[in-house]
Amino acid sequence: MMLDVRQAAVRGVTVSGALKPLDLKRFRPLLAGDEGAISAEISFSRDEERRYLMHVAIRADVVVTCQRCLEAMPEQLSSESMLAIVWTDEEAAHVPRQLEPLVVVDSPSNLWDVVEEELILALPPFSYHETDECKMKTAAYSDPIPDEDVGESKPNPFNVLAQLKPGK
Repeated sequence: MMLDVRQAAVRGVTVSGALKPLDLKRFRPLLAGDEGAISAEISFSRDEERRYLMHVAIRADVVVTCQRCLEAMPEQLSSESMLAIVWTDEEAAHVPRQLEPLVVVDSPSNLWDVVEEELILALPPFSYHETDECKMKTAAYSDPIPDEDVGESKPNPFNVLAQLKPGK
């Protein structure tokens, strides 16, 4: 979706929409499947210092890979960001800490690119099933625990050092 962000901020526009993971070319390879739904709401405004602002709120239900058992698992993502719209890297350097700079080169801007970047940032670096769910799946890949002989005691290799101790 293309929009002139400067005009949208002046008018106080709010845009919302729904996407599928297939719609986002950079985000899609990070997922385990094409199932899922993404909803986004983007609100434009200006602050007291006349900065152009973009508030991005995203909710997503996607399928990722569990890093423990390598099976697909559902993941819920949510992200809220307040972005200051700037046109140069120099302007981005002067944005206050509570705002994230968004350097806009072309006008109109593709809003789905912003949504995609926010989703990539919201994705956890590693996803895992709950331990109970994963143990059953990983048990098939692990070796059985060896039986320990209870009656047999092995000599302690450090007993030799006890003989070297003075006064014994």
